[in-house]
Amino acid sequence: MKRVLITGSLGFVGRNLVAELKKNKDFLLLQVDIDTKAAELDEYLNIADFVVHLAGVNRPTDETEFYTGNTKLTEDILQKLSERDRAIPFLMTSSIQSDLDNTYGKSKRAAENAVFEYGKVTGADVYVFKLANLFGKWSRPNYNSVVATFMYNIAHNLPIRIDDPNRIMNLIYIDTLLSSIVEALHGNLQPGADGYCHIDTIYTITLQDLADRIKLLADTRKTLLMPPLTGLDKYLYSTYLSYLEPDDFSYELITHSDTRGSFYEFIKTETSGQISISTTAPGITRGNHWHHTKVEKFIVLKGKAVIRLRKLGDDKVIEYIVSEHKIEVVDIPVGYTHSLTNISESEQLIVMIWANELFGGDGTDDTYYEEV
Repeated sequence: MKRVLITGSLGFVGRNLVAELKKNKDFLLLQVDIDTKAAELDEYLNIADFVVHLAGVNRPTDETEFYTGNTKLTEDILQKLSERDRAIPFLMTSSIQSDLDNTYGKSKRAAENAVFEYGKVTGADVYVFKLANLFGKWSRPNYNSVVATFMYNIAHNLPIRIDDPNRIMNLIYIDTLLSSIVEALHGNLQPGADGYCHIDTIYTITLQDLADRIKLLADTRKTLLMPPLTGLDKYLYSTYLSYLEPDDFSYELITHSDTRGSFYEFIKTETSGQISISTTAPGITRGNHWHHTKVEKFIVLKGKAVIRLRKLGDDKVIEYIVSEHKIEVVDIPVGYTHSLTNISESEQLIVMIWANELFGGDGTDDTYYEEV
């Protein structure tokens, strides 16, 4: 079992890494954060097989904390390892700001240099990640990244500030970084020619586009229209939900009700139609219509129903008896008029419906009445 010392274990990257590594029985985690006693850190350095150094300072009240929290902390850990003649692998997360001539950048660059020197002198494997804008669950708003700030504010109906709409952002999703760290822990990561470890998947977007995308994803709870969740949008949406307050996890759907029952649109998509839920009172029949292009799938979740279909121009009626006791899908092909009847004696029928097109309401819906 590999003993992995993680500094900054309660921070954004630390919490995510701890959660990831706890799934793997090959690792024993030695967690260090700001409240860890110096003696405990020293003991961990005596037994650790690998150090993942995530601790650091990026928004101090006093600029001198940049040096103590970034440079000196890194140098102290490396010195203690060297004094103990422990040439163990060392991984550090840094920032692209280490290329800048500000106090924070200088402190991170000095820490990077200390790591590279440790590797050169001891022969230990070292891994330095110079990260751009990292985002994902548990990132602190107004601290870790603009993504976290935008998401927190939008989720809490607070204004967001955009000073330069055309500013280019290079975004890295937390899980992408975690995968690289795990590869390093297994000894399978090779630094680049410049000595740094590089993340392959980086998403480039302007600040205004980022804000617009987050707002669009947030509005899906009202519009129900879900964009294709691929690439960056997939990770932005997953991250956005993590900023909702627990009391705000649920939201109501618009109810369309009449004497037959109720109809709820659940999720709409731009490319794959929509999912809806309908309830039908006992003895009531819905449908008696057909479609040119729209196809549907029905699943009875509660109760018992008969689904009837008849091909246009044909007299033969096909019947399917479906109920909650055997979950099966009934496909509704084009050119078949169809109906659904609740044949339960007393209970509401609940049916989930998928259609490959969005339901209309403006007269353009591909639905035409004809009795089965």
